[in-house]
Amino acid sequence: MSRSHRTSEPANPVGSTTATFVGMPSFPHAAADAVGNSQLRRNLRHATHTIRGKRAEVVAEVPDWEALRARAAAIKDATLARLDEHLMTLEDRLTAAGAHVHWARDAEEACRIVTDLVQQTGVDEVVKVKSMATQEIELNEALAAAGVAAWETDLAELIVQLGDDRPSHILVPAIHKGRSEIRQIFSERMAQAGRAAPADLTDEPAALAEAARVHLREKFLRARVAVSGANFAVADTGTLIVLESEGNGRMCLTLPQTLISVVGIEKVVPTWEDLDVFLQLLPRSSTGERMNPYTSMWTGVAEDDGPQDVHVVLVDNGRTTVLEDPVGREALRCIRCSACLNVCPVYERAGGHAYGSVYPGPIGAVLTPQLRGITGALEKSLPYASSLCGACFDACPVRIDIPRLLVHLRTRVVDEGRSGRPSAESVAMRSAEWLFSDARRLTRAQQGVTTAARALRGRTSLGALPWPMSAWSSARDVPVPPQETFRQWWARTHEGRA
Repeated sequence: MSRSHRTSEPANPVGSTTATFVGMPSFPHAAADAVGNSQLRRNLRHATHTIRGKRAEVVAEVPDWEALRARAAAIKDATLARLDEHLMTLEDRLTAAGAHVHWARDAEEACRIVTDLVQQTGVDEVVKVKSMATQEIELNEALAAAGVAAWETDLAELIVQLGDDRPSHILVPAIHKGRSEIRQIFSERMAQAGRAAPADLTDEPAALAEAARVHLREKFLRARVAVSGANFAVADTGTLIVLESEGNGRMCLTLPQTLISVVGIEKVVPTWEDLDVFLQLLPRSSTGERMNPYTSMWTGVAEDDGPQDVHVVLVDNGRTTVLEDPVGREALRCIRCSACLNVCPVYERAGGHAYGSVYPGPIGAVLTPQLRGITGALEKSLPYASSLCGACFDACPVRIDIPRLLVHLRTRVVDEGRSGRPSAESVAMRSAEWLFSDARRLTRAQQGVTTAARALRGRTSLGALPWPMSAWSSARDVPVPPQETFRQWWARTHEGRA
């Protein structure tokens, strides 16, 4: 259906989120705002703890879980070591199966390829099945600029899109929304984007799901072009795989005439035997299920069945740069299960938006700075968005040692700042070095502090400190210094004794 036949519908509503991940404040500032939102914290705590509980139960059922984790990590490492060979094999098999393979060095090239393919079909709208790669390259915004509306069909993605919002979780993008908020979004925005929500819509999950189903059905039935991602790509046969829970993805992958799949190059696995390991790990780690409800697989074109024009866009967009780092490349093992988010105390309180990326949480804190480069304030702050408690490593099904990667990236942030103007922290450290290197200086400084502390008798904390210490004291209670040092106490209480 051409746009002229849908004059009552607006342009792609996601257009207003174009600047989603550009110009975000650094993590501490964004997180400070999020932590002050009590409703957000309640939503996050309820959702993450529910998923954590389900995951723990199904993981405990697998006696060789740790062996599976180790095997998955070994498969990923071996695949990354010969990534070029596996990608060439994948291209050969896809081409032999009737698919067209395109290579994209960066987001701009990937968006241009997809936009050209869509425009060649003559349509002005596409349906999409959840794909983090397309979010990473901001494909929706590129299509909107070309006059093509991209409709999200994953329920959570639909909520985010209609709400002009941003995803805040890898698996549950609308995790920060409560049911009443979702009902309000559906009631106010669905009519502007197609089939309206029922006038008597309640916030019961079944009613919300039914409203989304009816709304999306008309889009599925008229769509001629679909855009998808892929959880895995088997090199041996050229098969792409999408795992999902709602069945909307399967509608996207089978109904349209043209299917364009945007896939990160790290998604390749060599064989079906390798895939077997990940199909055991991913559902348990992500949704706490023994197996996911829908697993769709397609290998090129099947005559008179499904899409007859199949394209696969293999996206680099910084991944080969990550691969060059012998330590940082471990992040490319990630299978986007979000287990690390659900156990992270920082994510649970700050939420996903504070990370300023389509990849939030602990994995985002190591993946985003590597994909984008440690150039902006946000990217430099992300390696510090962690308590280094190690819960993310324990939960990761492919054994990514995220705490080690965070420390590695912190070192890079510090090293890259050495040649420029010294930071307040480095000035403070040098001052401390000067003070602690001389006993007489330290003694005089301690006497000054204890004298000042006596004047503060009766107080337990200092309150906010002036700049530059205000950055440290803004989130902490600074205790009043002791009124005497250990040496002073010893001299007072042990006078005349050895």
